[in-house]
Amino acid sequence: MTSLPDIDGLLAPKSVAIIGASDDPTRIGGRPIAAMLRSGYKGRILPVNPKRETVQGVPCYASVADLPEAPDAALIAVPAKLVPETITALGEKGCKAATLFSAGFAETGADGEAAQRDLVALAAQHGLRLLGPNTLGVYNVDIGYYGTFSSSLDTGYPLPGNIGIASQSGAFGAHLGALARDRRLGSSILMTTGNEADISVADAIRWMAESDTTQVICAYMEAINDAPAFLAALDAARAAGKPVFALKAGRSAVGSQAAASHTASLTGDAAVADAVLEDHGAIVVRDPQTMMDYAYVASKRVFPKSHSLGVITVSGGAGIVTSDEAERIGFPMPAMPEAAQSRLKEILPYASPANPLDCTAQALNDPSLLETFTRAALEEGGYGAILSFLTYVAGSPALCETILEATRPLREAYPDRIIAFCALGDPEVLRRYDEAGILVFDDPCRAARALDMACRLGAARERAVRERPGALDVDLPSATPNEAEAQRLLGEAGIPAAPQDAVKSAEAATAAADRMGYPVVLKILSPDILHKSDIGAVRLNLGDADAVREAYAAIEEAVAKKAPAARIEGMLVAKQLSGGVECLMGVSRDPTFGPVAVFGLGGIFVEILNDVAMKPCPFDEETAREMILSIRGAGILQGARGQAPADIDALARMLSKLSRFAAGAGERLVSIDLNPVVAMPEGEGAFALDAVIEVEEGAK
Repeated sequence: MTSLPDIDGLLAPKSVAIIGASDDPTRIGGRPIAAMLRSGYKGRILPVNPKRETVQGVPCYASVADLPEAPDAALIAVPAKLVPETITALGEKGCKAATLFSAGFAETGADGEAAQRDLVALAAQHGLRLLGPNTLGVYNVDIGYYGTFSSSLDTGYPLPGNIGIASQSGAFGAHLGALARDRRLGSSILMTTGNEADISVADAIRWMAESDTTQVICAYMEAINDAPAFLAALDAARAAGKPVFALKAGRSAVGSQAAASHTASLTGDAAVADAVLEDHGAIVVRDPQTMMDYAYVASKRVFPKSHSLGVITVSGGAGIVTSDEAERIGFPMPAMPEAAQSRLKEILPYASPANPLDCTAQALNDPSLLETFTRAALEEGGYGAILSFLTYVAGSPALCETILEATRPLREAYPDRIIAFCALGDPEVLRRYDEAGILVFDDPCRAARALDMACRLGAARERAVRERPGALDVDLPSATPNEAEAQRLLGEAGIPAAPQDAVKSAEAATAAADRMGYPVVLKILSPDILHKSDIGAVRLNLGDADAVREAYAAIEEAVAKKAPAARIEGMLVAKQLSGGVECLMGVSRDPTFGPVAVFGLGGIFVEILNDVAMKPCPFDEETAREMILSIRGAGILQGARGQAPADIDALARMLSKLSRFAAGAGERLVSIDLNPVVAMPEGEGAFALDAVIEVEEGAK
């Protein structure tokens, strides 16, 4: 609802009215007041309760109309039936933002949904932004504002800092806030959106993107109700240089269209959401612990340009464990230069200075070794991040100052690199490293994953965000076309197929095969038969005219037996190509995000390994190339075991054109399957050997 005022009043109010205020600090209408009094909120607290003259020592007012001023924000803690009159009163008073704790709306069913719609319309009449209903509220630590009734505050208050949290779920959002607090991470902002009748997680992300104090954004979503607004908020955060760590719940199974589309069977809701969010700069996480690890590293605002890891260790075993994890996640650990290795060997002959750099337990006797090896890794190795496995050594009160003396100058000399310790010990001792700008983890694998994230972000910031190419002008037919028509449409968009002819008799089929040369493929043409091979309606390797005639009769017989009601529009004769690599590419229209393209190798790599890459449409050829090379099986296309490399440039052109075709096809496009696509040897092109375009039937 962009025509309404912004949400500053919700998150940074100078005055707040509490409708349904309670003198009991444990009740919903009392908790926010108690929290703000304890935290020293500098704004004006305006309780409203017709039965009391004071609430928790604060003057109380009988009604909204009796308030001495229009509050910047209101907290509504009254039964659902009283909410409409409360909204009206607040609107007439001039309040522009309300947090609605009250439940009993869309979460209760159809009647509740209708009541919620009416409530939003009523608030809009008064230019009032509405958070909720059914929300736990917000807090802003920096000004001591607690517009929330969360019981998480009973165990401690959040710490001020540059992390913000946006969550659809109130309890889970408060849990994330408590996790941050317990890890001593500064998280000043929490906003929980509840039913999202008006204000959404997207609004919260946008506010944080524009905030002067929030630098890191953690977001929890269960549903994305307005995809354009949400993606625009992610774009705003990326433009502001603020990472968004997104935890999307509800990783559901494949939708109902999967049976009709092979591509759809590869693009479940969760996979599509991940691909789209990542395409707009979000970092998708799977669990709260990872979210907090990432937020911790990002809160330091160091994002190295070099995506590489150097490991310093006093334990050979820890070095191996870290190296294994780095290889698993694709975090490069290049070896130190030979000259540097030789020099370090002279200093410590039994060291292993390649990478990991094992300075052995001798570093306990001679802490200067830690400084020497770390300096070498930074200066000569050039690594973006350094992880030192020091275990309980760093946690020792007796050694802490010595270790700090060795590493603090390096931290100051290389402000654009990350230096992290894997250490155990007294939290107060370990906190000294953190205060010196040295990250502290207790698990080398978690550390490697978090440092990888920071280095990837740093590398990404060096690359300009690509502008999306325009959609193609596409005129879809009124119903799902047969393959010949599908290939014609795609051909007009620049997506080549193998040489082919549509025919309606065996004689015409043999004539076509004679013209294009053998071997050929013969398959049924029918808009009702999308998976032709499943019913025996495809014949391969037809080497002469007799084989074509026999195949024609066999296909007719198979179709008559297995698909007697199908509309038959003839058969397709296509030149059989050989010598390339079979791939799959396609598009599935997601109900939330629109068309999403998928690419993978054919055969077992798709069916069993699900080795695919996805991107929302449209995208350019360079992005398509990155997609193609991102799959685990990309080496096959690049020429594995002496094979000729495939024509990756032609594949990228085809995939980009397909994405632009899908973007221009409109909402009636259900899916596109090009399976297989054969990528010929380098320089010889790529061709769609089979094409299905599924269309939602209706007027054009």
